[in-house]
Amino acid sequence: MDKMEKWRLLFPLLFFFLFFIQLHLHSHASSEYTRQPPRPIIFTPHQRSESDPQQVHISLVGKDHMRVSWVTSEHHVPSTVEYGKTPGKYEATATGESTKYRYFFYSSGEIHHVKIGPLGPSTSYYYRCGGSGPEFSFRTPPSTLPIEFAVVGDLGQTEWTASTLAHVNASDHDLLLLPGDLSYADTQQSLWDSFGRLVEPYASRRPWMVTEGNHEIESIPIIYPHGFKAFNSRWLMPYQDSSSNSNLYYSFGVAGTHVVMLGSYAEFDSGSDQYKWLVADLAGVDRAATPWVVVLLHAPWYNSNSAHKGEGEKMRKAMEEVLYKAQVDVVFAGHVHAYERFTRVYDNKADPCGPVYMTIGDGGNREGLALKFEEPSPSISLYREASFGHGRLRILNNTHAHWSWQRNNDSNSVLADELWLESLSASNSCKLQVNKAPESATSFQDEL
Repeated sequence: MDKMEKWRLLFPLLFFFLFFIQLHLHSHASSEYTRQPPRPIIFTPHQRSESDPQQVHISLVGKDHMRVSWVTSEHHVPSTVEYGKTPGKYEATATGESTKYRYFFYSSGEIHHVKIGPLGPSTSYYYRCGGSGPEFSFRTPPSTLPIEFAVVGDLGQTEWTASTLAHVNASDHDLLLLPGDLSYADTQQSLWDSFGRLVEPYASRRPWMVTEGNHEIESIPIIYPHGFKAFNSRWLMPYQDSSSNSNLYYSFGVAGTHVVMLGSYAEFDSGSDQYKWLVADLAGVDRAATPWVVVLLHAPWYNSNSAHKGEGEKMRKAMEEVLYKAQVDVVFAGHVHAYERFTRVYDNKADPCGPVYMTIGDGGNREGLALKFEEPSPSISLYREASFGHGRLRILNNTHAHWSWQRNNDSNSVLADELWLESLSASNSCKLQVNKAPESATSFQDEL
C-alpha cells in the first residue's frame, strides 16, 4: 500500500477525530449538560380546504387593536374577521385587505390582513377568518403592569423549533418578541407557507411582534433588488402607527413598556430615515407613564462568539449613543446561534446607565449552534452558552423586572440563567449621567 493510499484511508478517521475534539471543547455549558445536535427540518403541509384560513397569526396595532393575518389558497375569499367574547358567537365583523406576490415560478396564496377592535385588555376573544374554517382564540395583553414577554430569535422550522415552541407555550405569556430570522426559507417560498402553518397554533393565540433578519432578505440582483418581498407581504407589523415608513423598523407600546424593533438590514447611519425616526420615536416616550424601554434588532452589537463577529459594529457606532441617552433598559439580538448576556454596557465598557445586551439567536434553526466563543471571556460578558432555548422577560412594576433564559433540553425546559433588572427610569444618577460624556467604568458590577 503506497503513502497516498494510506492517507486516503486515514483522512476520514483524522477528520472525525478533529471534529470530535472541537465539539468536545466547545459543547459543554456545564459538566452535567451534553450539547444536543441539530435536527431536521419539519415541513408542515396544508390540510384544510382551499378557502379555509391557514398560517393564522396576530400582531398588536395601537393600544387596543389587533391585526389578524392569514393565507388562503383560494383567491376570492373575503378579507373579513368575525369576533366576539363567547365561542361561536361573533358580535362584530371587520374587513381588511389582501395581497399576493410572485417570486420566480412561485405564486403565493391570498394573504389577508384585517385590523379588529377596539378590544378590552386581558380579555379572551374568539374569531373566525374569511367566513369559514375553524374558530381561533386569543387573549389581549394587559393595559398595565405586570406583563410577560417570551423572547426567541432565529426560530426556523426544525424539530428543535417545535420543541422550543412547546416550551414557550407550556408557561403563560402575553406576547412573543422575535428579533429576526423567522422561516429560514432562503428563497424557497413554500417554506414560508410551511413555517406559517407550524407556528399557527401559537401565533394565533398570542401576538407575535417580529423584526427582520438576514434570512428574510431574499434579494436577487436586478430581479428582486430590494428584498423582503415575502416578509413584508406575510408579516405586516404596525410600522405606520409609529410614524415609520418601513415595515423593517417600528415601535409599539404595551403595559408601561415601549418596544422598539430596529432593522439591521435597513439604512441606519445618521442621515438615514431609520436613524431620524429612532431619535424622534425615543424622544416621544414619557418615562413617567412608560418606565420601561426595550429594543430588538438582529445583528448583535456586543458578541464574544466567533460567529458573525463584528457584523453589528457599524450600526452600534451609529445608534448606540441614541439608545444610551434615551436610557434604554434592555437590547435583545439574534443572528448568533447561542445565548449570551452582557452586563450594562456603553461604548464597550461596563456602565450602570447603559442597556443590558443579550443575544438570543437560539430558537432552533437548521444551521445548528454557534459553538465557539472567544477565550478568555470578556469582562462585560457575564453568561454565555451555545444551546437552543428561549427567554422570558416579566416586568412586574415600574421599577423591577425578572429575566430568565430557559435551556431547551428536548423533553423539558431548564432554567439556566436569570437576572433581576431595575428600570433606568428609576435612577436619578443615570438621568444626570446620560446628558454628559460617560466616564470610564472600572469597577462596575452587574446590577441585580
